[in-house]
Amino acid sequence: MATAPQRSESPDDIAAAMEAIGRAAKEAARLLALTPAKAKNAALQAAAAAIRANKAGILAANAQDLAEAEAKGLAAPLRDRLVLNDSRVEAMAKGIEEVAGLPDPVGETTAEWTRPNGLQIARVRVPLGVIGIIYESRPNVTADAGALCLKSGNAAILRGGSESFHSSRAIVQALQHGLKIAGLPIAAIQLVPTKDRAAVGEMLRMNRYINIIVPRGGRSLIERVQQESRVPVIAHLDGNCHVYIHAAADPAMAVSVVHNAKLRRLSVCGAAESLVIDRAAATTILPRVLDDLIGAGCEVRGDAEVQALDARVKPASEADWGTEYLDAIISAKVVGGIDEAIAHVERFGSHHTDSIITQDTTAAEKFLREVDSAIVLHNASTQFADGGEFGMGAEIGISTDKMHARGPVGVEQLTSYKYVLHGSGQVRP
Repeated sequence: MATAPQRSESPDDIAAAMEAIGRAAKEAARLLALTPAKAKNAALQAAAAAIRANKAGILAANAQDLAEAEAKGLAAPLRDRLVLNDSRVEAMAKGIEEVAGLPDPVGETTAEWTRPNGLQIARVRVPLGVIGIIYESRPNVTADAGALCLKSGNAAILRGGSESFHSSRAIVQALQHGLKIAGLPIAAIQLVPTKDRAAVGEMLRMNRYINIIVPRGGRSLIERVQQESRVPVIAHLDGNCHVYIHAAADPAMAVSVVHNAKLRRLSVCGAAESLVIDRAAATTILPRVLDDLIGAGCEVRGDAEVQALDARVKPASEADWGTEYLDAIISAKVVGGIDEAIAHVERFGSHHTDSIITQDTTAAEKFLREVDSAIVLHNASTQFADGGEFGMGAEIGISTDKMHARGPVGVEQLTSYKYVLHGSGQVRP
């Protein structure tokens, strides 16, 4: 069983539909846990081929989503997240193929030892079971999440944003085609067939069927899931990412990295939203950084010291330091040194991704050690906060939690483990 009944606004019908989805997913998960890597990889390869073959249909569905988004007045950065084109469809297909090429984590022995009594103990990776993914806008998450769950032996229940409903449905059809070609249950990857938000509430109560919920979106979505879910949650919080320009930064590198971190793609969670710079480098490096950003159309909101360096800088409010703009806007603050910079990141950051630009290795190690974020970088753009860039093929999200998974959530992070013991008749005294 692949999907529940068609969309209905009746609460009873939605509850029944979600019950059917959960039951089918649980049955599929039992089979997937025992499915050989060869079959899972065959399904993924066939799914990638189906995405390429149905590119026109996927783009037509995306055009329908975009037209509805424009009619609703969706903000430009959110529309950018929603857009699919030839290159993005191809990137989805390639991402699925890369996931297929990863080592299968299921059944991997991560540790083993023998006790004095002769018991042999091994810790072995196993799937989590059924994973519910709740996400907003970005349709490529549908492909990434479905592929990663399948590779790691998990069934997936996908609840994409209403803005990407038609795109996600077309992508799931391709994923299910791959499952069918490989002889696997198409209920292994299911899309919630309604835009009604009541379906989210049902998912959060489905602890009989769903083992983990992964929310990916804005703060309001994450907070709702964390507050209401009866299912364990791997949270993907908003990305208020910082670039800190240390006194010993290379000026040209600082300009290049800040430009990329902020402007490469405005709508990704790894986009830099805050710039912090040492007072010792403010007059020598910051004017070049500001001129580059403002010249590229980025609005800079700075404190008094930043404003004094460039009349085009707008005054920053206290709220700016903690804002994820997802737009061509960045806050900028001058600090007295690395300790003040770290304190600023700790107070206003979201523990997602933060970078230091410096040629001083001692300062770099201090920043990397003391900044408590899921991803910390030295002399590199925050936009590398991406599972694909980590060699994971894809990711479901960047977890800002500390329990179970942190950072990019790929195939290994979608497994748990069990202990397997071999004896020769031992009994406990």
